[in-house]
Amino acid sequence: MPVVDPSPPAGADRSPLTEAIEAIAGDVLRMLGLVKEATDLARLALVEQDASAAERCIAGDAEVDRMQAELEMRILTVIARRQPAASDLRFLGGSYIALHDIERAGDYAEHVAKAALDLAKEPPLKRYLDLGRCFEVLIEMLAATMQAYAEADARAAREAHALDQEVDDLYEQIQRELLTYMMESPAAIGRANRLLEVARYLERLGDHIENVNEHVVFWLTGERM
Repeated sequence: MPVVDPSPPAGADRSPLTEAIEAIAGDVLRMLGLVKEATDLARLALVEQDASAAERCIAGDAEVDRMQAELEMRILTVIARRQPAASDLRFLGGSYIALHDIERAGDYAEHVAKAALDLAKEPPLKRYLDLGRCFEVLIEMLAATMQAYAEADARAAREAHALDQEVDDLYEQIQRELLTYMMESPAAIGRANRLLEVARYLERLGDHIENVNEHVVFWLTGERM
């Protein structure tokens, strides 16, 4: 786990602060894992028109919300009782702020799943190639974020952070294409607008995971990106 030595000397006492930080780190990673799973379920819901995946994504968001509220209270309690310093304090403070971004990323996955249920009621406007690529990048980004967090790896955090640029580029490309559809066929406006919303949700999801990696880099290096 981050922050602490994973292999303390035999017989060494582990401080309450060390144990609390390890437990928090494990739960933040689990929360990131839930958002990664939700993003993949949203992908299945949209690209594969899998209604079951959409429903599981929507139902799972409550656990992410619950974890955010619980972890915020635990982090504040540890800071008040243990008075951490240096990297421990940066870890706790950064994690506290990152919880909001992780929760919002989960919300956007849920929004995509709900939109997918609506879109499935009509024939697809187009093949979801660019949207599918957005999902791939976001899932890769989440996996790299989890690695950065679990292994205290600033380079992995910077690499995850950089992936958001491809999501932004894809979003702009999708916008241009869907606007063309709307100009050429008024009958497509409703579905195109819904797909524009989906693309925006994915772009915002990426922004929030980008923020998480900025918090990881600050925790590890003291530098702000």
